[in-house]
Amino acid sequence: MLEINMDDVIAVIQSVQSGLIVIAAFLLLAVVLTVAVNRKTVADQSVRKLTHSTSWIIAGVAAVISVTMMLTGPLNNMITMATAEKHEMSAATIAKTNKLAVDIEREGITLLQNNDDTLPLAAGNINVFGWASTNPIYGGTGSGALSDAYDTTSLLDGLHDAGYKTNDELTKFYTDYRTERGVIAVTSADWTLPEPAASTYTDTLINNAKDFSDTAMVVIGRVGGEGLDLPTDMNKDGVTYTDNSSDYQDFPEGTHYLELSQSEKDMIDLVTANFDKVVLVYNGANAFEFGFLKDYPQIKSVLWAPHPGQAGFEALGEVMTGEVNPSGRTADTFVTDLTKTPSWNNFDAFQYDNVQEFEVDSARGVRSPKFVNYVEGIYVGYRFYETAADEGLIDYDATVQYPFGYGLSYTTFEQKMGDVSYANGKVSFDVTVTNTGDKAGKDVVETYFNPPYTDGGIEKATANLVAYDKTKELKPGESQTITIEFDDDDMASYDAKDAKAYVLEQGDYRISINENSHDEIASATVTVPETITYNTDGNTHNGDKTVATNAFDDVEGDVTYLSRADHFANYAEATAAPTDLSMSDDVKATFYNNGNYDPTKFDNADDQMPTTGARNGVKLIDLRGKDYDDPEWDKLLDQLTFDEMDNLIANGGYQNAAIASIGKVRLSDVDGPAALKDNFTGVSSIGLPANIALACTWNKDLARQYGESIGDMAHEIQVSGWYAPSINTHRSAFGGRNFEYFSEDPVLTAGLASEQVLGAADRGVYAFTKHFALNEQETERNGQLCTWADEQSIREIYLRPFEEVVKADGDAQAMMGAFNYIGNTYASAHVGLNKTVLRDEWGFRGMLETDYFSGPNYGYQTADQAIRGYTDIMLATADTTNHVTDHSATSVIAMRRASHNILYTAVNSWRYADGQPDANMPAWQIAMIVVDAVLGVVLVGLEVLAVRRFLIRRKSATMVR
Repeated sequence: MLEINMDDVIAVIQSVQSGLIVIAAFLLLAVVLTVAVNRKTVADQSVRKLTHSTSWIIAGVAAVISVTMMLTGPLNNMITMATAEKHEMSAATIAKTNKLAVDIEREGITLLQNNDDTLPLAAGNINVFGWASTNPIYGGTGSGALSDAYDTTSLLDGLHDAGYKTNDELTKFYTDYRTERGVIAVTSADWTLPEPAASTYTDTLINNAKDFSDTAMVVIGRVGGEGLDLPTDMNKDGVTYTDNSSDYQDFPEGTHYLELSQSEKDMIDLVTANFDKVVLVYNGANAFEFGFLKDYPQIKSVLWAPHPGQAGFEALGEVMTGEVNPSGRTADTFVTDLTKTPSWNNFDAFQYDNVQEFEVDSARGVRSPKFVNYVEGIYVGYRFYETAADEGLIDYDATVQYPFGYGLSYTTFEQKMGDVSYANGKVSFDVTVTNTGDKAGKDVVETYFNPPYTDGGIEKATANLVAYDKTKELKPGESQTITIEFDDDDMASYDAKDAKAYVLEQGDYRISINENSHDEIASATVTVPETITYNTDGNTHNGDKTVATNAFDDVEGDVTYLSRADHFANYAEATAAPTDLSMSDDVKATFYNNGNYDPTKFDNADDQMPTTGARNGVKLIDLRGKDYDDPEWDKLLDQLTFDEMDNLIANGGYQNAAIASIGKVRLSDVDGPAALKDNFTGVSSIGLPANIALACTWNKDLARQYGESIGDMAHEIQVSGWYAPSINTHRSAFGGRNFEYFSEDPVLTAGLASEQVLGAADRGVYAFTKHFALNEQETERNGQLCTWADEQSIREIYLRPFEEVVKADGDAQAMMGAFNYIGNTYASAHVGLNKTVLRDEWGFRGMLETDYFSGPNYGYQTADQAIRGYTDIMLATADTTNHVTDHSATSVIAMRRASHNILYTAVNSWRYADGQPDANMPAWQIAMIVVDAVLGVVLVGLEVLAVRRFLIRRKSATMVR
């Protein structure tokens, strides 16, 4: 989701262009008349003066009418949002939310290394090195940015509150060097990593530090945000940063953003040369390269502290002292060399070389279609590394530094797996977790399955997370029994080639509880006696309403996908960078953007025009709590006019619009994966830790509280819809929005995101789960980016979290589409995605919204195509191509369906919980009416005065004669 930026400005200017032209034309006419009607052309002074006065009064009337039409037309919704009443959060809610933020970070901080039991460390003096210690990362940028309206707990604050005294001389050294981090904005970035050159540390500074404490902490920070992925090549054109010294490059040729800069290396060299006990804190959201740790035995302990929000750093000091026992687990795999990941060569936007006919000229310049290939198929993250190791393709220990699901504790645990039962399609067993150490702590139960695999058959990974849970805090010697249960079809694979359906193949399935994706604790075997194909109405996969069958044959493209066959024999070929940069003629034939999309070509002559404008007397409030298919909905929808439906559909940016005739009030929908952020009024809520921190907790209870907290804050600031959670997949460590996405694993993501949505829904707030779908990179996300992937990976990896969220919440919901194309079709217009899968298979009831709508600037968004592609509402703040232009029966049917979905979601929100909400006229409209009335009186008065003077002059002239 975009914040207000230049696209908004351009869109607003475009939307009022005709009104401005009218005003300019009348002003020009007045000037022409004033100049033309002079002494040479009109001798009669009274006529000349009346003409002058009247021409300017007419220009004034035209200006008033035009401005009023602009205000009540294209600018109406934007001004209404900008002038809406501002609501403040209560002190109690602020305190409660901050406490939750600390609780999340307490369990999200992950202990990656703890040699010699260096941690916990008793409170006392500690030297904190690294410029990031004075300017840490609290959240992402763009829609993930936090409000500055609330107090923020800094990293050093967290240490001080835990009883540590930090070296003020070092802190001053860093703040004197620089106080601000480079700006990472939606369309541009300064990737500078401020870090004083090692040569600038004086001997006195280092000696004083050694006198201050024998322990050092080093802080490394990395930022990410909306609109830009992290640089995979710091010397690539377009990547901007400033070196910290003229003596060397911070990033020599071939280096990327997720490894140490030269200044950081030199600083660590300096610290480890002077201190034998060093704690490293990584403050970032993206999996970092930690291979350098083997060269520094002085670095005893490593903590990963993901984005903590505004209060979460309070937890860092608590974890350091041992007041809190770390229980975080990695939500991604940390590898030693990110350039050797399967997606490395295909994480980018590749320019087609033969698509001149689809170029669009926008305010951002000429733009043409690009593409990205999801070549790794289902082998994303740990699924690849575990399977590749089992197949002998990689040396696991040399490749993987920290597995998925990995994390250390200050205590030890024992997990005992009970007998596994398999009956009536359910796999279940108990796991008894016992704290065998001497400190209280929490443990995570991770359950994986390894399915039977036939060489060359359906692609399958050898490790697949299937269920997880987290214990309560267990005291030393205390035990807790956790029941694990899941459906056998959770182990099914999608066969896109033969069955064209989900298939649970017969054979032995190893069910294991693990320390992490790699290290098994115990296992048992479940035998599926015969193959089950989920391809009949009475036997659908995972409770699907209709049979899941191929819906993405058009998305696979001409791509070689990674296969496990013959021990990943095609690895080199499949994972190589693309060499064919041409769009095929078949793909071109059905590629549409604003330059060639004509809705009338897709009209169905057999469609019958629905009823509009009926007077049935039904109000929206009458439908609250009624089924989506209740006949009363048809009566309500019959009442809507074309213009009412169009206004509701077109003006969905940060709101959904009012319809006075049915008692539909304007509802506020706002940004923020970690907060609620009204971009127009400036009102924001407290910023919670980013979803990556929540993912590292592996705690569904905290996720539910997260959603409930969002709901509570929404009530206080009068918000109905939350543009979150963001649940795309960490396909690459360089994803710019990995901070707001959860994980590389769809099951971990699904469990936590579902709880967030349910928590918000419990408060009557509809969550716009986003970005639907295949929006795993920011690079050229709105540049007509064609995303190619195979159906199995689409369903098993990228759609799985969305599926679970939809099925977890049977109430009215919302979903936000993605900027990218799915294959060669804009995501918000892909019928297979938005109808076949989302609505027919999963049973989604609610509204589907586009991502930020800037049709002329992006070149491919149009409401006509979107509503026919089963999207309901345009996230637009100004009039562009967001209005429906086709008035055919086919179009009106789509508008009626879209209006149904929007209204169903709206009436079941908390704003309608206590009956019909008040719908007062916005204050600005009242002011406009008053001003218009006053100006009208003034203009009429002026014209009357001009005529009277004209008559007086005429009379005087007659008397003289």
